[in-house]
Amino acid sequence: MSQSKAGAVPAICAQALNGLRDTYSPTSMAIACSGGLDSMALLRLCHAWAAPQGIALYAFHVHHGLSPHADAWLAHCAQACAALGIAFDARHVDVLKGKDGVESVARKLRYRALGEMCVAHGVPLLLTAHHLDDQAETVLLQLLRGSGPAGLSGMDAANHAPDLLGDETLVMARPLLPLSRAQLEAYAATEALAWVEDESNSDPRFARNALRHGVMPALAASFPGYQARLARGAAHVQAAQRILDEVAAQDLAACLEGDTVDLARLQAFSRDRVDNLLRHLFASRGLAMPSTAWLGEMVSQLFSAREDAQLKVTHPSCHIRRHRGKLHITPKLPDLAGMRDPDDEGVIVKEGETFLWRGEAALPFPAYGGVLHFDVAASGFDPAWLRSRQLIIDFRKGGERLKPAANRPTRSLKAHYQSLGVPAWERERAPVVSTGADLLFAAGIGMDCRHMVEGQGGLIALRWVADPSQGA
Repeated sequence: MSQSKAGAVPAICAQALNGLRDTYSPTSMAIACSGGLDSMALLRLCHAWAAPQGIALYAFHVHHGLSPHADAWLAHCAQACAALGIAFDARHVDVLKGKDGVESVARKLRYRALGEMCVAHGVPLLLTAHHLDDQAETVLLQLLRGSGPAGLSGMDAANHAPDLLGDETLVMARPLLPLSRAQLEAYAATEALAWVEDESNSDPRFARNALRHGVMPALAASFPGYQARLARGAAHVQAAQRILDEVAAQDLAACLEGDTVDLARLQAFSRDRVDNLLRHLFASRGLAMPSTAWLGEMVSQLFSAREDAQLKVTHPSCHIRRHRGKLHITPKLPDLAGMRDPDDEGVIVKEGETFLWRGEAALPFPAYGGVLHFDVAASGFDPAWLRSRQLIIDFRKGGERLKPAANRPTRSLKAHYQSLGVPAWERERAPVVSTGADLLFAAGIGMDCRHMVEGQGGLIALRWVADPSQGA
């Protein structure tokens, strides 16, 4: 029985590796080598396959320091690779328990270290030893967590994983995914492979171990071969998810206006299609996928809040806002010096920053989130007059008025911003420049014409450029 289980392993793995070669044409590939049975089997299988292909093979190990045996595991991997003539590298990572727990933190650090080693050695393809039982465990875990189709589709045979590996060009592949743990155990016995045992794999406090040692043996007793059936189910879900992605992309294209989403068009869809579109939008922007409850609350606020409400829903990585019937995704930015709501009374306001212009082409103002440029223009301020004035940069305090041209009325900055369609969150980060008594310039609007001259040449026009990391 052991021989029959083991005999198909090299051919099945070689078929998967041939597919990766034909798809990605790699000149090198690396194995994530923990020293356990699965990765040692993958190491031996890839060594036998890669040499005739002329593909350079590497093995990368991550030392977490969580086990007293971690040094021995690293030494075992290094010795096994040396015996086979496989290039080896390792990284040490410090795993500190955070709110996500040791298991989650270790996983993130492990994959980031593996990605760094791939980049350092110029290896475009990383192979992991995930197998059929791992796929079944993943599907069951995601089902127990209440995941949607994206989670229940399980692991791909190959995919880009920039969030994990830290590089969007790297591909992570799983050539053992069609093989069961029993087949790999039989292969290891036949090849007399040596491997290490991670004692944490028996700790039932970890969800995956609880499934592996408690639930899955019971499933195997009552439903032999359940792993393959779960994998087939995951493949069906993957197909359904691809259709959902296609529909979401079409729906988003119908609602998209620049970087915003038209809420009237979005509201015409069924609630399921709205949620599907928004999840696709988050994924396309590289944002963490929101929970069902969070997404439901966001949609409710987007569609039910008053039209004049300054809606802001906070996501861990961004803000969701509504302005003039459009959904905007804006980055989370630090507060800047003197920022406040001009209509919020009773707030102590920081005075603006006083400066003198000495003829510089530009002056940076980090506290205000950007750079003030002094451009030579045919219409603007007389440079001698500008040099003679003590200038102040500040955020608007409310009540400021600006006249943009002789044939246009003097209006409040709020009225100008409203007529120009500048959203409230951009207004609060738009500084103004004055002499103290007279307003000269407002970012997002322009200069006040009352101190401007024309036709002389060599005049100075003010222009504000926000630091992208600080926002507009």
